[in-house]
Amino acid sequence: MSDVRVHRTRHSVDVDAQPGVVYGLIADAERWPLFFPPNVHVERLEFDGRDERLRMWATANGDVRSWLSERTQDPAARRITFRQTRPQAPVETMEGSWVVEERPGGGTRLVLLHDFTVAGDRFEDVRWVETACDTNSRAELASLKGIAERWTLLDDLVLSFEDSVRVHGPAELVYDFLYRVGDWPELVPHVSRLDVTEPAPGVQVMAMDTVTADGGTHTTESVRICFPHAGRIVYKQTATPALMEAHTGEWSVVPDATGVTVVSQHTVVLRESAVERVLGAGAGLPEARRYVREALGRNSTATLNLAKRHAETAIRML
Repeated sequence: MSDVRVHRTRHSVDVDAQPGVVYGLIADAERWPLFFPPNVHVERLEFDGRDERLRMWATANGDVRSWLSERTQDPAARRITFRQTRPQAPVETMEGSWVVEERPGGGTRLVLLHDFTVAGDRFEDVRWVETACDTNSRAELASLKGIAERWTLLDDLVLSFEDSVRVHGPAELVYDFLYRVGDWPELVPHVSRLDVTEPAPGVQVMAMDTVTADGGTHTTESVRICFPHAGRIVYKQTATPALMEAHTGEWSVVPDATGVTVVSQHTVVLRESAVERVLGAGAGLPEARRYVREALGRNSTATLNLAKRHAETAIRML
């Protein structure tokens, strides 16, 4: 008989939205970084309409963690089960389920269950996992409730766009410029300060001060996941400017036979409650969308052009 102790947690929230809306948000794991504060990035590796494999990055007690998960979706029962197949220490096993229940008076009750074991079952390790589960589960449920209850506004709140430049130079030099963010204060005029650490290979945690068009400064914090062989850097801002509730993005370097296309992609959830405070009385979501598009696009395009110059200048000097 096994003497491994299984620890269990249960979290729930009542949501004033239809069960189908709530289930859909949980099922769409690739968008979790946009809607769930702890989630940084999700890659769907396999999906057959029911079973899926995911690679996930998220913060846990201030650390960036990554694992592989298997999930089974059951839309008829409105239940999704999950199991980590490659957890990070001190977690030895982790599994659970999302359960979407229709409330008798209308709306939804969402329940999140976790069962986990810890190698050695040391008290401090168990407490670490329990704290991470509790903190992240509460944040995820609260955020999902807020998004689901504003479902009819979501098309206005979410803004996605991209900018690109064409580079006649090697993809490796373009990627190198985008990767070496620690050098940006000397190379990128709108970046006045940038502190970066790399707690694990390909994982960058950074804090950046950006100079705005009116001469002000705002500070953001981000986690970046770097895929050098794929020419991709994905990121999530973990501390955002006032107008943005969430901001995720990607730098991608796409070579072809005649050169390189470098793309900057952004997806933002606007913070509606801050619109008039930031943009003035009478401003609404259309003005906020235009303002954010112009501000992010201006800085992204400037950075793309600097990466272009870096690569093309190096070629001319050879």
